[in-house]
Amino acid sequence: MPGTQPRIAVEAEAVLVILALCESNHLQFISSDALLFEINRIPDQERKDDALAIMKIAMETVGLTTKIESLARRFGALGLKPLDALHLVSASASKVDYFCTCDDKFLKKAKSFDGLNTKVVSPTELVMELEI
Repeated sequence: MPGTQPRIAVEAEAVLVILALCESNHLQFISSDALLFEINRIPDQERKDDALAIMKIAMETVGLTTKIESLARRFGALGLKPLDALHLVSASASKVDYFCTCDDKFLKKAKSFDGLNTKVVSPTELVMELEI
């Protein structure tokens, strides 16, 4: 697919900028039980260890509640994968300003939902919105 490699490079750079801003406390990274569950499913131990190391900069972790599970089922009924729905509902329930994802299909679906307490963006969109 033409243009994919430059886009991946730009998006990777945006992720590095976001992580650097979190490490310097200019942004707060919020994790969730759903994210930790997903990371623990990574079969490659080195990738898993890298992801868990990034989780150490999280300022807090959103726990899984029955309310979050219930809302996630409703989003699942609207076409989101169960784990994607948990990620999105966890972010919305904690009222974070931004939910950032690289998954284009998920991004498109999530942007179409009304009633979220968080703005859904790609890493590139997030960097462009920040006043840094």
